[in-house]
Amino acid sequence: MMLLKRTNIHEKLLREQLHNTNAGDSKVINWVNQFLKNTPSSNARILDQLKQNSSEQLPNVLDFDKLDTARIFHEKSIKKICVDYRLRFLDTHFFKGTYPQEALDEIKHLEEEHETALSNFKIMAPSKMFVLSRTDDPLLFAPMGNGYYYLIHKWGKDLHPLRKLMMWPFKTFETLVFTIMLSSILATLLVPDGLFAPEQSFSQDVMVFFFMFKSIAAIVIYYGFALGKNFNTAIWKCQYDKAQ
Repeated sequence: MMLLKRTNIHEKLLREQLHNTNAGDSKVINWVNQFLKNTPSSNARILDQLKQNSSEQLPNVLDFDKLDTARIFHEKSIKKICVDYRLRFLDTHFFKGTYPQEALDEIKHLEEEHETALSNFKIMAPSKMFVLSRTDDPLLFAPMGNGYYYLIHKWGKDLHPLRKLMMWPFKTFETLVFTIMLSSILATLLVPDGLFAPEQSFSQDVMVFFFMFKSIAAIVIYYGFALGKNFNTAIWKCQYDKAQ
């Protein structure tokens, strides 16, 4: 059997950004031409900046001519990928994982090239990476203003190839209800004929379906409330640990 390829979130983000651009969002930026004085770069300073909880979310001033346009993403594209794959896009001080040296080196390189000190970093990763130390495909961004972000570095292993499908039921309330209904129909079909009566009628099938629907819905509601679950559209920028 052919093994499924793991999902590379950077590639999915590029496709979503291209889709939005083709749909009419073609003007990216025309507002980046100033410089800030560069400060000495070091791992300690950068790590401290990554952990800093800043109340002022000021954009970074970068020279657009020196940027890789394939790394510039709008928040609309980021949100779409976060919702599809049940990811979160938060300030880096919420992140519980570790940063590889390559990510720190990339920040230093950008700071030297653009003569600025980067700050107010964002990271896109699965919810558990904001609670536990894991390595599931985090992406580090720097805000550029006007809803645009520059991808600094991606590391870790790619996501499971079926993650989008597995997380689809949790996208919205409607997708969850549809999934419960589909599961109830399948469960009803698995009930053998004649279990409740010698000749099972359509009305009895409907009763079995409603019984299955109520049972599955009760389990889902209990599971959701007990573990503090929420829909993908609600958690992609949620800062609370339990919103997983």
